[in-house]
Amino acid sequence: MAEASRYKSVRGLSRGLALLNVLNRIDGGASVARLAEQTKLHRTTVQRLLETLQAEGYVRRSESDDRYCLNLRVRELSEGFRDEHWISALASPLLGQLLKEVVWPTDLCTFDVDAMVVRETTHRFSKLSFHRSMIGRRLPMLQTASGAAYLAFCPQEERESIIEFLARQSRMDCRLARDRPALDDLLARVVQRGYGENHMNWTDEPKMAGIALPIRGRQGLLGCLSLVYVASAMTTGTAASRHLESLRRVVQLIESGSENM
Repeated sequence: MAEASRYKSVRGLSRGLALLNVLNRIDGGASVARLAEQTKLHRTTVQRLLETLQAEGYVRRSESDDRYCLNLRVRELSEGFRDEHWISALASPLLGQLLKEVVWPTDLCTFDVDAMVVRETTHRFSKLSFHRSMIGRRLPMLQTASGAAYLAFCPQEERESIIEFLARQSRMDCRLARDRPALDDLLARVVQRGYGENHMNWTDEPKMAGIALPIRGRQGLLGCLSLVYVASAMTTGTAASRHLESLRRVVQLIESGSENM
């Protein structure tokens, strides 16, 4: 028999989680009245909980009506478990094999709120890497190959939400989000090429360059696979001609394997 807890459950937390659960099941969001009906909570309680969740970034209110929808930050609640599962089972050994072919380090990144996060990497094994500790590093969306690839190939609604969020940030790496014609032109070029690229564009790593491919899954984009190299070593075109096929083959293996997980 399980030992009884010494502490009472936190009712407010339970109710907030119930709201997120309901919103997750309703496409397009829901009004306070509908959420109250679905959760059996008083409308005042629902309104107070929603305002708290909105302040924390987990939900947002539609500007056109009174619906509340899930916001990007809810992905933090599940992404860690999911990424650990399929990355450890699929990507890690595949990146090890890829390193033997391309020599340059590769990163597998997933999207997290306003950045691409390195989940698996061969930086610590590559003889050509200047960085050993990359796991968990956050890469800017608008200055890196992985960020450009993710934005270019993710669903339009998600892309608009990400760009809108980035445009409200004051950081230097988000400045392009406020120049929509220039950003749209950049993303169109990524789509045309089929891969994202960065050539000395990243403020924090001005000597580095990279190319990246999207990794697709049944529920959308799983993340991106990027090759990282010193910009003076080769042009973007040379990197693509030499290594894009190897990257693409690994991406296809990850995509195929993820369907069975």
